[in-house]
Amino acid sequence: MDDLRVPPGPGAPHGLRIPASDLIEQFSRSSGPGGQGVNTADSRVQLSLDLAATTALSDVQRARVIDGLASRLAGTVLTISASEHRSQRQNRVAARERLSGLIREAVMPPSIRRSTKPTKGSRRRRLDEKHRRSETKSGRRRPTGQD
Repeated sequence: MDDLRVPPGPGAPHGLRIPASDLIEQFSRSSGPGGQGVNTADSRVQLSLDLAATTALSDVQRARVIDGLASRLAGTVLTISASEHRSQRQNRVAARERLSGLIREAVMPPSIRRSTKPTKGSRRRRLDEKHRRSETKSGRRRPTGQD
């Protein structure tokens, strides 16, 4: 098995290389259709990576990934399953691509939202709409008999 390559992006400008020794692959029988080989081929792939122990991430990247993927982690281990293909090789490729994509997304620094003021036009349109709505509702009131 080769090292896992994570393409360059924000948070990892040169990309990442996760050593093959940090990855744990397990194979099992996949459910669903598969013909005669369904009960004999171990085509389902589970790819695991211990984020706390891997040497591929810096401390900042590790903190971002653990925070960003906290709901998917078992302790500090991230596990990806792939069973959509009938062949083990295709499922291995799919699991590696999925893991690479998840790590690339999680390494990105959080975007900073800059608060802005509403424009003059948007304030005017909002107030015009409030006035129209008010007139619509006032037209539904009971007549007071003073008119």
